[in-house]
Amino acid sequence: MSTRPTTSATHSNHSKYVLEFEKPIAKMEREIERLETGQVESGRDYSDIIKSIREQLAAALREAYANLTPWENVAVARHPRRPLLRDYIRMLCKDFCELHGDRLYADDKAIVCGFARMAGQRVMLIGHHKGRETREKIEHNFGCAQPDGYRKALRAMKLAEKFHVPVVCLIDTPGAYPGIEAEERGIARAIAVNLMEMSRLRTPIVACVIGEGGSGGALGIAVADCVGIMQHAYYSVITPEGCAAILWRDGDFAAQAAQALALSPNELNRLKLVDAIVPEPLGGAQRDPEAAAGMLEQWLARALRDVKRLKVETVLRRRYERLRHIGAYVEKMASEPSAKPAKSRSRRRSVAEEELAAPRS
Repeated sequence: MSTRPTTSATHSNHSKYVLEFEKPIAKMEREIERLETGQVESGRDYSDIIKSIREQLAAALREAYANLTPWENVAVARHPRRPLLRDYIRMLCKDFCELHGDRLYADDKAIVCGFARMAGQRVMLIGHHKGRETREKIEHNFGCAQPDGYRKALRAMKLAEKFHVPVVCLIDTPGAYPGIEAEERGIARAIAVNLMEMSRLRTPIVACVIGEGGSGGALGIAVADCVGIMQHAYYSVITPEGCAAILWRDGDFAAQAAQALALSPNELNRLKLVDAIVPEPLGGAQRDPEAAAGMLEQWLARALRDVKRLKVETVLRRRYERLRHIGAYVEKMASEPSAKPAKSRSRRRSVAEEELAAPRS
């Protein structure tokens, strides 16, 4: 069975989202809140007890987040309090000037584009935005972009190329929108064109998966010179639920699918699908968005500095080589016993040819 996240109420005005593996941690947090409230109301000093529980809480957080299963990592990547694209824009960007529309059909709000000052540099920022509240989620289509969104992103990239500005892509989507209207308007072609154009765009591109990186929806803005992934994000050809529905015809096998898909940043880094893992605060970016934004900014600054100092021709050559090495693997050579029958067949053919060539008496 899948370990689906649950919610439980806290002393605050809003409900706090608690993941399944975080229930013991949430219990300690509630105990700290209760003691702090009681300390104010009664005037008694519970500071020693609170300090002891806080130490236990930190240890529990370190242990839990150091041993996440792939499915638990997916749950953290989808946490409803995790920072979204517009949160990072607010925390990291100066002079953000948003661009709208694909100049062909519509303005897809699932993808946000604009010039900005980020990590001490002028950049073209492109990313998915899911929305926080229900109304905003519907408005932004839960981060699932239509063809217009990918065309808008490509228009922004072409502007960045024209003005010699690097492109920064922040990826957070379960996938491209799968509806019939997206198919009618050419979602597959829109993504394919982006893949082709980004592979030869004559300006540096840096991308980072900040939450979900699902399927072609992520790839449509993820062809880059350097691809990073945040410590508790995931990047996959399909969502675990989609994989489970195909293989087992049951979405409840999502945890097993996540395990089979190896949805952990360390595994992605080992397979060279990403170039770096961006660390997060203890307990995930949702516990300290400001600290998470600072860590992301530091990584972006380093990645942009490294790629900007290269000539454009070198950038394009390295981008091509990086793409060519994705998915490379080593296949074992055939073992010696399996090679012997082929040799014996070859000898039999030689003998047969000699017999046919020999003169008949």
